Amino acid sequence: MQKKLTAEFLGTLFLLMTVIGSGIMGEALAQGNDAIALLGNTIATGAILVVLITIFGPISGAHFNPAVTLVMKARGELSRKEAAAYIVVQIIAAVSGVLIAHLMFDLPILQESYKARTGVGQWTGELVATFGLLATILGSVKYKPESTAMMVGLYITAGYWFTSSTSFANPAVTIARSFSNTFAGIAPEDVIAFIACQLVGAFLAYFIFASLTKEGK
Repeated sequence: MQKKLTAEFLGTLFLLMTVIGSGIMGEALAQGNDAIALLGNTIATGAILVVLITIFGPISGAHFNPAVTLVMKARGELSRKEAAAYIVVQIIAAVSGVLIAHLMFDLPILQESYKARTGVGQWTGELVATFGLLATILGSVKYKPESTAMMVGLYITAGYWFTSSTSFANPAVTIARSFSNTFAGIAPEDVIAFIACQLVGAFLAYFIFASLTKEGK
């Protein structure tokens, strides 16, 4: 279990360092062009997910995401205690990744985001984004497990662009990004609604996919 939790910590840490760091770098180099900044943020995030899932997947399953962990718990792949430990580690690692990204770019380490992300459109975007992410994971694991890393990386790359919310799709990421008043931030007051939509999307994917494949409980 210690190895699994270490893998989850490192994977989530590097995921958030990439999300925040590439957002900071993209915004700095884009000279006010948000599309270019988002593209830089997108490419880096999709790429790091392929790497992290490839290297940590065999150890912990490479969840890096409480929504994924809860669905895997529902599938009987984790005990309640294991799932709780995964989620705690993911959140701590995510926040740590944000703080390290700030340190790397000589920004104030502790920040509060003022970037509003709210409204029906954004909430729907998060539900759709997380539904698609879990469907991608469940489908890949069942039908082509060796491609899971690439499939998740490609899905998130697309999700940044086709969802109104830019596809957070991850409660730990959402919490952590509220600590960054940068390109990738989210205002703390908008976090709870995002997480609620993420969990609804994740479990919709779980139940629908279980029905389609006649699996699940």
